[in-house]
Amino acid sequence: MEKEKDYFWYYVGGVIVAVAITMVMVKSSEHEKYATSARAIAEDAANSSYR
Repeated sequence: MEKEKDYFWYYVGGVIVAVAITMVMVKSSEHEKYATSARAIAEDAANSSYR
């Protein structure tokens, strides 16, 4: 009887890579979300509520 190959660590690694890619994609899209606000604050700092 041959021992069946265990792919547990491959599955764990795949999940970790998928989560990391998802986090990078979300972070990059969030960065663009505030770009307009950052430009407006840089242009006129008195216009910001974060003083």
